[in-house]
Amino acid sequence: MLIVVPEVFSKERVREIRAALDAAEWVDGKVTAGHQSAQTKFNSQIPENSPVAKQIGELILQALGTNPLFRSAALPLRVFPPLFNRYAGGQTFGTHVDNAIRTHGPTGGRIRTDLSCTLFFSEPEEYDGGELVVEDTYGSKSVKLPAGDMVLYPSTSLHHVTPVTRGARVSSFFWLQSMIRQDAQRTLLFDLDESIQRLAGGAQAEDAEVKKTTVQLTGVYHNLLRQWAEM
Repeated sequence: MLIVVPEVFSKERVREIRAALDAAEWVDGKVTAGHQSAQTKFNSQIPENSPVAKQIGELILQALGTNPLFRSAALPLRVFPPLFNRYAGGQTFGTHVDNAIRTHGPTGGRIRTDLSCTLFFSEPEEYDGGELVVEDTYGSKSVKLPAGDMVLYPSTSLHHVTPVTRGARVSSFFWLQSMIRQDAQRTLLFDLDESIQRLAGGAQAEDAEVKKTTVQLTGVYHNLLRQWAEM
């Protein structure tokens, strides 16, 4: 399941964040790559222990913590502190799969990577190339979103970033461990939650039968969550 979460940040906040990122120290992106991905990873990153990364990372987590679409789709249990990367001058990241376990260097904390996140801080017209291409059951999907939007996709997916041939692609990337390990189960719960919300907010929401159905479906949702969730 690939989900786009729009407008995590307003355009004004994006400009503030982008200015801070552009002024930060950048290093070779291979510092967080695994053995295989290091051979195909060519970009820059802000160090994990950078005060700028910590500050903006906290802003991201605060924004996502109150975002209903993100919470419904991800059902997050633990979130890896956000990292930041930049692609320019032909830089790219070849096809790879994310490491199953990520360890946060400064704290030693570990998570299982169920979902990967990319939050864009460059507008699409600022750069050429730089598409995130995710391979799933139904073929490859190319993602290049407006600044402030985020894409969420299974960490089990093969994916790559195409070369940036003009301008710079600046984004945040991170992973999370969901309460629901299996993507198929997360998808089912997300679709069910979306249906419940449509019923609850529809024109017939006050109809007695609609109310009854909404309550029943809500019960099904929580009973499935109770059965599948890992805490």
